Amino acid sequence: MDLPERIGDYTVERELGAGGMGTVYLARSRGGRTVAVKVARPELAADPHFRARFRAEVEAARRVGGFHTAQVVDADPDAAAPWLATAYIAGPTLSGLLAAEGPMDEARLRLLGAALAEALQAIHSCGLIHRDLKPGNIIMADDGPRVLDFGIARALESTRLTSTGAAFGTPGFLAPEQAQGLEVGAAADVFALGAVLVAAAGGDAFGEGTPVMLMYRAVHEPPDLSAVPEGLRPVVAACLAKDPAQRPTPKGLLDLFAPDTAVQTPTPDAAGYTPTMPAPPAVSAAPTQTARRAAAASAAPTVGPTATPAAAPAGKRRGRLAAAVAGALVVLGGAGYGIYVSSFPKATYELTTPDTLAAGAYRRDPEGTNFTDPQPDRWGQRDELHHSATYVGTGEAPEFQKVEVYGSSGRYLFPELERDALIDAMTVSGNENVSEPARTISVTGSDVGFRCTTVDQRTVCAWGDDNTTVAIGFTPAADSLELAAAETRKIRDDIRTPIAQQP
Repeated sequence: MDLPERIGDYTVERELGAGGMGTVYLARSRGGRTVAVKVARPELAADPHFRARFRAEVEAARRVGGFHTAQVVDADPDAAAPWLATAYIAGPTLSGLLAAEGPMDEARLRLLGAALAEALQAIHSCGLIHRDLKPGNIIMADDGPRVLDFGIARALESTRLTSTGAAFGTPGFLAPEQAQGLEVGAAADVFALGAVLVAAAGGDAFGEGTPVMLMYRAVHEPPDLSAVPEGLRPVVAACLAKDPAQRPTPKGLLDLFAPDTAVQTPTPDAAGYTPTMPAPPAVSAAPTQTARRAAAASAAPTVGPTATPAAAPAGKRRGRLAAAVAGALVVLGGAGYGIYVSSFPKATYELTTPDTLAAGAYRRDPEGTNFTDPQPDRWGQRDELHHSATYVGTGEAPEFQKVEVYGSSGRYLFPELERDALIDAMTVSGNENVSEPARTISVTGSDVGFRCTTVDQRTVCAWGDDNTTVAIGFTPAADSLELAAAETRKIRDDIRTPIAQQP
């Protein structure tokens, strides 16, 4: 690809890379200074919203000084292709350094944390929020870390590419409020700083996997701090608090990261986001199975008292979330990921719990668990109504003495995730005996596959679609998963009803 000869007053020498905003070139001023010039992509250049936001952000970015940023030295928001020039900082990125040299020890992590806190303090003091702090945006220069790409993400957020409820940034470093498309403040950068320190220690705060997997864990699951030295875990845990109000400010972090400062748990005096509760305690290891169950229970639909709300172990849960990525469009770029969540589906089906199921094979047990429970909107679902009903077998159904129906109707972005949370809630107790591992079974006459497993003396089958997510427990356990799946299809036909047919 041909390089442009000049950008503004700068002579282009070579391409440095390309990303979400456009292409970055190494260039030289007429006085011989080297700069990094980032040029907007054509579709951004054609967007007046981007130009207006870019102009405002550049003006603010020019005021950012300090030792730990790559200072903006020039820009032209009105050029045919808007561009931004920053001082060129030689050195590897933090991600490159970690790949070459491995994790940092506690002393180096403290220096890195203090440097990044100073950089964020300088950025925030000019009214900017970075929004995409990550190892790839940090240059490890000879005189210390330098933060790149501040003042760009917000301009990109204003383009036609984004939509209501969208999140811009890099999953794994996105704060929960960013992942949910909510209003983002300076505390989001502190969250990212915490995730950067976990990465620099050799860990992954929210594991590995698809972007949607990482976003889900950031919102619902505790971070994995097992790689972080014990002396730094309380500080990093505070940075990664789910509630923005619980995170320290960069100024408070400087006191906590400075090498000559004793390690202490952040307090309201050290934090400037007005904490409403003490900072979280030190995390001594990877999230325990109990902690993961608690996280999953907060995301999973509430079920009846005979079920045990719980999450599966880490590997089991994390492998299940891959299908969720189908609900989002992921745009890759050097400035991060753009996660553009598709609109919620229409509500065309709902659940009912009739008096009998499967042509009279099961009748409702008036002494069993029976309720409906409206739920507030949350990440990935809207207009949700929980249902629970217990049925007993009649002479028509000798195979199953009891059928427990737990499920929800509403509108779901990631129904498979909701489905698997229900399966976990009905099967994971910590002492379970899985006699038939989970399989997805196709049944003639059904437009979805049924995910079924046998745990102890009960077989559970579940499905997830745009409007309904249901798990059905059969007691005693079925002779085969295929038999339980066939019975589930009959029950699904009875309880999943088109809304238009309701009186």
